[in-house]
Amino acid sequence: MYMPTASGNAGIAQRDLAAIAVGIIPDRPGQLLRQALQERFERSAGGVARLYDLTVGYEINGEGIAIRHDNTTTRLRLIGRADWTLRAQDATRSVLVSGNARAMDTVNIVQEQYFAADQGNEAAQRRLAEAMAEQITLQLAAYFHRRANGTA
Repeated sequence: MYMPTASGNAGIAQRDLAAIAVGIIPDRPGQLLRQALQERFERSAGGVARLYDLTVGYEINGEGIAIRHDNTTTRLRLIGRADWTLRAQDATRSVLVSGNARAMDTVNIVQEQYFAADQGNEAAQRRLAEAMAEQITLQLAAYFHRRANGTA
């Protein structure tokens, strides 16, 4: 869908993905998601003028899934949810398409090793950001593909 054409040039969806400017997403998890999106959009069609703005609302919630007898949590399920909107960079800032993505991951909570806990949490947030970025990229590529075929 967003593969290069037979001649090696960027395909329609790939060129449109490269024309997306990703807005700032607050907090560290948002930075990770924004970076993952930018890497996917700009991977092979650099130098394309920006035609679209992507805004993303992103949150991660956690719930304990392994709880000891003393009520301390030792394993946490992280649930990430992103609601996104693609707008044209025109005078009306018209909404072209919107959607959402959801992913889950887990992290162990190490009681006395704070550095290890921080590293585990950061790794889980990166995995969530990568999964969310992949879902959003696929949804946008499908939209651009349908639009190019006149079915959007």
